[in-house]
Amino acid sequence: MRDGIHPNYQETTVTCGCGNKFTTRSVRSELKIDICNQCHPFYTGKLKYVDTAGRIDKFQKKFAAGTYGSLASKSKKK
Repeated sequence: MRDGIHPNYQETTVTCGCGNKFTTRSVRSELKIDICNQCHPFYTGKLKYVDTAGRIDKFQKKFAAGTYGSLASKSKKK
């Protein structure tokens, strides 16, 4: 292999949004992630909505009134 063309492979600290931290190896010194195996619904067996940037709340507010686009009942003309 040629010298000087490969990135530095080093110990990396991974921090999850739930507070879990673990160590692995990567070319970065620190990684911040949103979800890990300690809080992911597949591994925990609990239903949990992973909401980033309030998308679920925005969706529920939009459809709460029931008057959005094609969901609104159409009045018949006589």
